[in-house]
Amino acid sequence: MLMSETLSVTTHRIFQGQMNEHASLFGGQTAAWLDETASISAHRFARSKMVTGSLDRLVYVKPVLIGHALIYTSFVTGCGKRSLEVFTKLVGEDLDTGEQYLAAWSLMTFVINPGSTLPSLEADLPLGAKLAAGYADRVAANRAARQSMPDITID
Repeated sequence: MLMSETLSVTTHRIFQGQMNEHASLFGGQTAAWLDETASISAHRFARSKMVTGSLDRLVYVKPVLIGHALIYTSFVTGCGKRSLEVFTKLVGEDLDTGEQYLAAWSLMTFVINPGSTLPSLEADLPLGAKLAAGYADRVAANRAARQSMPDITID
């Protein structure tokens, strides 16, 4: 499947009730919208139900202010046998001036249901090709990070 076929774009307008104490968009709201948009890319690729496996990285670059818009652009950047990675770019827009700015970016992992298979991925987006080139290294780093964690219990 072509990477561009997994593209998902959503836009949200920022209102007063979504702000944090610093007068910028609350990070929890950002993450919820992120999961929604990224999951569409994942589902388009797998054509099967998936679950969010991990939020591998979420990097905030610039705060998003009230009255601005936030544009999420997601696409699949790599896949294995049971999991895939989705990159999302978050672009803020001052609706009064039209100025756009990089607000954040993210990498997430989604996991497919047992018994399902994933197609192969062809990188046909310029940024996507660069991200796909580093996919194996990110998978190895994520695996090493999981293995370095102690057993976590509920007590």
